[in-house]
Amino acid sequence: MYDSGKIIVGLIIGLILLSFPFWYNLGTAPAPAPDPKLADKAKAAGQCIEPKAQMRTTHMRILDEWRDTVVRDGERFYVADDGKQYDMSLQNTCMDCHSSKKQFCDQCHGYLGVDPFCWDCHIEPEEK
Repeated sequence: MYDSGKIIVGLIIGLILLSFPFWYNLGTAPAPAPDPKLADKAKAAGQCIEPKAQMRTTHMRILDEWRDTVVRDGERFYVADDGKQYDMSLQNTCMDCHSSKKQFCDQCHGYLGVDPFCWDCHIEPEEK
């Protein structure tokens, strides 16, 4: 092995670069989990269109399905698992109960590092 020194140095540099994300964050505390604030109307309702656990994981899928159903099929109403009927509207249904984008939506999306595309088409609600 004529270039064993270069190979060993290259392997060491490669291992350092590959392990960088692990040791860079070593000793730092994880960010606190978000605590989204519900509007008074949401607290009074006591439930969302679907159970809380389902909404945490699939709300974007539900909103995508709503968009496609309203735009492509012209249907405006959603029937939840419990039989209640809701208007398929981000601004009139969702933002009616979750009125503060900053205190509700942005907390979880910022924590997870995702940028929803809702506001590409919809008007962002004004913060009060």
